[in-house]
Amino acid sequence: MKKTTITDKTRVREGKYLTFKLGREEYGIEILKVREIIGYMSITAVPQAPEYIKGVINLRGQVIPVLDLRSRFGMESADVTEQTCIIVAEVSQQGRQFNAGLIVDQVQEVLDIDGDHIEDAPQFGNDVQTDIILGIGKIGDSIKILLDIDKVLGHVRIGDIVQDG
Repeated sequence: MKKTTITDKTRVREGKYLTFKLGREEYGIEILKVREIIGYMSITAVPQAPEYIKGVINLRGQVIPVLDLRSRFGMESADVTEQTCIIVAEVSQQGRQFNAGLIVDQVQEVLDIDGDHIEDAPQFGNDVQTDIILGIGKIGDSIKILLDIDKVLGHVRIGDIVQDG
């Protein structure tokens, strides 16, 4: 009889995720990447930044770039509501750590997802960027797209937008 084992990839992906909504879709990021959740606030625009970089905020003396995940994912923009918030996440790039704000429609909850409830992202061909998806979490009848936030922001050079200081 063959014994089934948990793969290293499954073990790495299991854990706690902060889930949030963009439109009707539900996403999650690793809770260890989340620094805090703040209400939507005034954002100062940065000249010549890509459309999805909304600008920067001053959070207790730290200047943090803010990205609109709807725009980053090619979704239609939405009006800011009282449920719109900014998730401040820690991003790793080129061996350095940065905080970045992620505008989301609504924060849902923190879920503890077992590795056996996480599947690999389906392959859609070269036109769809699936490397940003850590996995697909199956919670009851719902699906949560689990994001690798470092890869979501991988080509955004945050260090060029905000210098340490």
